[in-house]
Amino acid sequence: MRLLWSLALLALTGAAQAQQVTIYRCTDASGALTVQNDVPCPKGSKQDKRVIGSAPTTSTPPAFVTPIGAAPAPPPNAAPKSPPAAPMSASTAPAVPPASTAQRDDSAVSDRLPPPTLFECRTFDNDRYLSDKGDQPERCAPLQTYGVNGGPSAGAACQMVTDQCQRVADGALCESWRQRLRQAESQLRFGPADQRAGAQADVERMGRIVRESTCGQ
Repeated sequence: MRLLWSLALLALTGAAQAQQVTIYRCTDASGALTVQNDVPCPKGSKQDKRVIGSAPTTSTPPAFVTPIGAAPAPPPNAAPKSPPAAPMSASTAPAVPPASTAQRDDSAVSDRLPPPTLFECRTFDNDRYLSDKGDQPERCAPLQTYGVNGGPSAGAACQMVTDQCQRVADGALCESWRQRLRQAESQLRFGPADQRAGAQADVERMGRIVRESTCGQ
């Protein structure tokens, strides 16, 4: 469990360069462990919260400049050069077989984590959509109003509703994330111009999730 928690932090630190990501480590009453991003643990679970910020940048140390005509000074505490070692013959060189491509690929795949949790939500009029969050805010859904004679009214009214969400099964997570990525790409191509910046950010974020998780096998 500790190894899974450490790997989740390492995988999501790279995705947090442009924004902060909050990681929740949840342990339910039976001892089962789940790791999820930006979604608090369910009630009754033990919660461990970590916030990952932007990775610090490092500056390149200044280069030393040798004056023209002067011999270059040796670096401080430089060890004396040792004579070059004699080349090893084929009979004495140790045989180190290179790792096969299949072994390297299997190791890279085994280090990946499953994608974050997703929720399928349903509106009051049975429209469905995917969301990172299972608790959607209450909103005001428009209602049709009628006048005194039974015809449509010029007034406006609405009722407060909350979309109902349920967690996507683990076996369907990868296909659901790919679906969200396709929707974001469509919004970027055909959506309003003033929303393209947000759509571009969604495409980049969801693309990283699909590529770097077990969905990218």
